[in-house]
Amino acid sequence: MNSNVGESQNISKPPFFDGNNYGHWKGKMTIFIQSLDHNLWDLIVDGPNLPTVTIENGDVVPKPRNLYDDNDRKRVQINSKAKHIIICAINSNDFNRISSCISAKEMWDRLEVTYEGTNQVKEAKISMLAHEYEMFTMNENEDITSMFSRFTNIINALQVLDKTYSNSEMVRKILRCLPRSWMPKVTAIEEAKNLNVLPLEDLLGSLMTHEISMQKKDDDEEKEKKKKKMVALKSSQIEDSEDDDDEELALITRKFKKFLASKKKFGGKPNKKVHQKGETSKKEDIICFECNKPGHYKSDCPRLKKKDLLKKKKKAMITTWDDSDESSSDEDSNEEVV
Repeated sequence: MNSNVGESQNISKPPFFDGNNYGHWKGKMTIFIQSLDHNLWDLIVDGPNLPTVTIENGDVVPKPRNLYDDNDRKRVQINSKAKHIIICAINSNDFNRISSCISAKEMWDRLEVTYEGTNQVKEAKISMLAHEYEMFTMNENEDITSMFSRFTNIINALQVLDKTYSNSEMVRKILRCLPRSWMPKVTAIEEAKNLNVLPLEDLLGSLMTHEISMQKKDDDEEKEKKKKKMVALKSSQIEDSEDDDDEELALITRKFKKFLASKKKFGGKPNKKVHQKGETSKKEDIICFECNKPGHYKSDCPRLKKKDLLKKKKKAMITTWDDSDESSSDEDSNEEVV
């Protein structure tokens, strides 16, 4: 046998009770005994009917062993087997508590009274758990699996106390506990399914499938929102960049206007290209006698003086910027003389 297999995984041994969570152990123990032999479970619930005899004064006492018949021996043997299963499943403190019991039913009942209380205590526990069942609802941001786990814990605790609900009652309770956002799904299930025969497991599967669809839809919406935010951010960055370019262009324009103003103030001649736009309309009436094209004189015809014109333009640009430097130096010298 594998040494790593724990006691709870060994189906030949009963579930062990360490004194905690009696309701959980009781449920597991019930299933374990029933899996071995239903006659054992019936004996624990109803009693073994051990052999007895009536003495002369009318009292009923256990039948002496030497008077047992085959039927008596069978009843005693099955009672001993049930006692053995219970004893192997409890700790030493509980063994001392029930070791004096004659029948397995007495042992079982004494454990119930010890950990569940008397019938009055059990009724109080049932009332409390039933209230939890009636007030049960799905919490905010809770998934279907977690909700169903809490619901099952309440149902199992009530079942241990012999309080049960039918399958159709639990199905309807689950549907009632869902939040408002689930109402379209609830309506669809109520219209498409017969709630009287719908298994609770099928309902759980349907709700989990719908939950996955809802999560996917939410994820898609979140991605779309992030995408729109990124587009808006990029657009804002582009606008800011355009604003910066406009400011830079305006700054260059102001500097150039200031340069022209300083040239005019000190008698400088502006660049020929500056006045070229203003003179264009007048030159459109002029016809070149060399190429018969409007807009220039023969002396300016590109056919004759294309190279010279380029040189002159370069020279003019250099002269313009040199004049600017000279004007600036003259202005500084005038200020010093004053």
